[in-house]
Amino acid sequence: MSNDLVISDNKEVLVSVVCNAFNHEKYIRDALEGFIKQKTNFGFEVLVHDDASTDKTPEIIKEYAEKYPDIIKPIYQTVNQYSQKISISATFQYPRAKGKYIAICEGDDYWTDEMKLQKQFDALEAHPEVDMCTHGALMINDRTGKIKQNISPKDFDTIIPMEEVILGGGGFVATNSHFFRKDILKNQPKFRKALAFDYTMQMYGAMRGGMLYLKDTMSVYRSLTSGSWTVRNVGKFKAIAEKIENALLILDEETNGKYHEVIEERILMDKLIVFREQGNYREIFKPEYKKLLKKEKFINKFKIYLHVYCPYIIKLIKRVKSFKG
Repeated sequence: MSNDLVISDNKEVLVSVVCNAFNHEKYIRDALEGFIKQKTNFGFEVLVHDDASTDKTPEIIKEYAEKYPDIIKPIYQTVNQYSQKISISATFQYPRAKGKYIAICEGDDYWTDEMKLQKQFDALEAHPEVDMCTHGALMINDRTGKIKQNISPKDFDTIIPMEEVILGGGGFVATNSHFFRKDILKNQPKFRKALAFDYTMQMYGAMRGGMLYLKDTMSVYRSLTSGSWTVRNVGKFKAIAEKIENALLILDEETNGKYHEVIEERILMDKLIVFREQGNYREIFKPEYKKLLKKEKFINKFKIYLHVYCPYIIKLIKRVKSFKG
């Protein structure tokens, strides 16, 4: 690695950062600052897409685009594309990417390590057998400002096998840690086309040689931000789980059953989440979920037993919380 790490300047663009924004006035400045502070020995571009925001998000993006015209490359929509069921990244972002690699960061998240791009670039350059690199991240509750959890599946640098990525589900790693070879966007498999979620991207990125993971915590994911995908889909996990199951079954077929056991386990795990969401705790005691129930943390199992055998205690706890609130 070169010692003269600087902001992109006029070097050849080797990394394209994809940032999609909508009504992110409160957050977009943090995201843009995280981009321009990156120190690299290669050129990078930041492809920002504003999806017809109704707040000051476009003005803030314009401010940075004018100050850093060689880095910030904006698109400003006048009609919201998401509402038209148009895939923003596939339609507007990926086709204009010049880089060999693509890094992802939504407009309400941000990076905290100025060496993030360089570290991931060097990691994938050193591992040509791998297509995707991720890293540790923090999840912060946007409503309280408190750290909710560390999104860190490992505490050491490693290559995570496909089986673990499948079992990890969509929250296995943070989306703003995704860094992958642009070439894998060509001729994507059926399971990825069936469901263009972060989860299927993680699995697709890990298919060839696993997922390269760096233990360094280099980004922040804000949960429960206004208008976020998570907030918009609260209470809809049953429908989402069905789509995920369909994609996993297609993956099972495309890989000739290579990951059949872990795919079946992941499908059952999602069904358990649906039961919790619906309050159908007795379903969890069915024989097919016995193995998964054993793997649950003690506190989670305790809560399940309370819901089934002592529901009045749960009601009492809710009343106390409501009173305190």
